[in-house]
Amino acid sequence: MSIDAPLALYETSVQPAWLDVNDHMNVAYYVLAFDQATDALFRFVGVGEAYIEARRHTMFAVECHVTYSRELRGGDPIRITTQLLGFDAKKMHFVHHMYHIDDGYLAAASEWMAIHIDMEARRSAEFPDDVGRRLGDLRDAHAALPLPTEVGRVMSLQAGRPR
Repeated sequence: MSIDAPLALYETSVQPAWLDVNDHMNVAYYVLAFDQATDALFRFVGVGEAYIEARRHTMFAVECHVTYSRELRGGDPIRITTQLLGFDAKKMHFVHHMYHIDDGYLAAASEWMAIHIDMEARRSAEFPDDVGRRLGDLRDAHAALPLPTEVGRVMSLQAGRPR
């Protein structure tokens, strides 16, 4: 099976309800769109709704960083691409990039860390072998992609000197 590098699993458009007083996409809805792309990624690696119901395991987000590059306006079509940066026995690290479909510009990026959860125990759990294999295939497909500049950024008023 061929795996796109990066993945392009989610497209939508900026809904009227997503606009704020500045007449552009509100920050909360960037996170919503990135969250929907995250769900698409989870389904892609086998941790979708059927998996959650059958195995009583799921994924929880534990950290998310968003950077905004250019505004989006009402009706703008968007595509979100996804790059797996790494994974271990329980966690996934990935980044999404949100692009304006027609004009091609990068609007925002979002770096995520997610953890696999046993819903009965409400604690972290190792990925089962089948999910681990899918993640391994995805990692291999994305191995040659460069590390995006948005990954690992630190906020600080003093450049290069986080507090």
